[in-house]
Amino acid sequence: MKRTFLLSSVAAFGLIAAGLGPAHADQARFDSLANLPFKQNRPTPETAATLLDELAFHQATQAYLWALPLINTLGMKFGSEEVFGAGYNILPIWKERLDTKTLVTTPNSDVIYAMSYVDMGETGPIVFEAPPNLQGILLDFWQRPIPVDGGKFFGDVGLPGPDAGKGGKFLILPPGYTGEVPEGYYVYRSGTNNVFIFLRAFYQDPSDLSPAIELLERSKVYPLNLPEAERKPMEFPNASGVPANMLPRSDFSAFEQLKWLVDREGKSLASADGLGMLASVGLVQGEPFKPDDAMRAILGAAATAAYKMSRVIGLSEDVVGKSYRVWPELHWVNPANNAAEPGPEKSLDLAFANREHGFTDLEQRIWFFTDYYSWSPGMVSQTPGRGAAYYVAFNDAEGHSFSGDASYKLTLPPDVPAENFWSLTLYEAENASGLATEARRFPSLGSRDKPVVNADGTIDLYVGPKSPEGKDANWLATAPGRGFFAILRLYGPGERAVDYSWKPSDLAKVE
Repeated sequence: MKRTFLLSSVAAFGLIAAGLGPAHADQARFDSLANLPFKQNRPTPETAATLLDELAFHQATQAYLWALPLINTLGMKFGSEEVFGAGYNILPIWKERLDTKTLVTTPNSDVIYAMSYVDMGETGPIVFEAPPNLQGILLDFWQRPIPVDGGKFFGDVGLPGPDAGKGGKFLILPPGYTGEVPEGYYVYRSGTNNVFIFLRAFYQDPSDLSPAIELLERSKVYPLNLPEAERKPMEFPNASGVPANMLPRSDFSAFEQLKWLVDREGKSLASADGLGMLASVGLVQGEPFKPDDAMRAILGAAATAAYKMSRVIGLSEDVVGKSYRVWPELHWVNPANNAAEPGPEKSLDLAFANREHGFTDLEQRIWFFTDYYSWSPGMVSQTPGRGAAYYVAFNDAEGHSFSGDASYKLTLPPDVPAENFWSLTLYEAENASGLATEARRFPSLGSRDKPVVNADGTIDLYVGPKSPEGKDANWLATAPGRGFFAILRLYGPGERAVDYSWKPSDLAKVE
């Protein structure tokens, strides 16, 4: 009966809003809720049913948006393990690079990826052994870089980490660990029992990926307290070319995955208020989660609506009044290194907490985790030659969103300041996974693809459904009928990237 009342109110709203513009329609909907009848200062049965359903929808929508970092991680975990298997010893590697068969937010097709997920509630403390020159990040399930004892490092493994690229043994401890800490380890103390291990290896020649793969296959993950003879041998399934949906879920299953995590984390997952938000939609540790059909429908609709809200936020050049533009006159954006905050001092910490006022900036966090995953001090380093410079474009030179039916041109000034390599990658506007086209297996084009360089040292890149005549080497394909966005990456950014003196053009629409 409750659903009947809600659907009736929605139908009534449709009549109220007919013929009105969006702003007026929204106000009419708000007014229709505010003016629902009370009799003798008490809600009528119809009013109570409508407002309770409305409350349930709002609670679920807000819980989803608040928990988006978790939903992002859970989507990767469950999507990966469904295809490649689960366990501390399972480390999928994209041995032929990460192509568009893998649906995951803004992957980089120009490095070799490996990703795994470990539940220390089952294993106890975990050891990760890394060979020299491996790059990686150790994160909790909020995707907060795990702090390292000593207070100097957070999450990073490799050149920007405590091992300085020499490799070693990295010990991850669960929340509240009070046991003995053995010698000989870099010690990381996680905020959650579940951890995300994200690794990258770099190749020099796209035709020979074997050195990078072999480097990743020297990694080891095992429980600290398990004798060597009892450890499971490492498995490195090839994830390239295998369909796998590792995106944040945008339906009822998002809440089912959150329930799995709540049961395993309990009080370590969030504050009492945060756990209260999850409890308001039925997610309580150890308690059954069995919503009836009506509530399942509300939760499913709320997840879909909340995900769409995150897409609205995530495709914006500014958030809560803060511009993310790297250069004020151009449409390239970056959430950390931009014209508003060009130096090393940032207003947010690595958990998206506002340093001055102490609150979690939820909208900026939503902006990040609807499109991206994983960050660390090494990734946003302002030290020349370290980390990477990331420039994201949602709009063309005129400020219009990119269309898969149109063609665009990007000009890179001479001597791109990337000590390692640079690349341009296209992503689906719908969900931030790699842009799938029939023309290319990988939606990226970069320096190692040897594009044609103009006589003056500039490089023109062309983006569109068809290659301009004679420009195939400098062309990235789009998909007619589907919007997209782009990321320009400079690995090992030089001084001119760090001080913002090197400026690519916007992507300009061409006929």
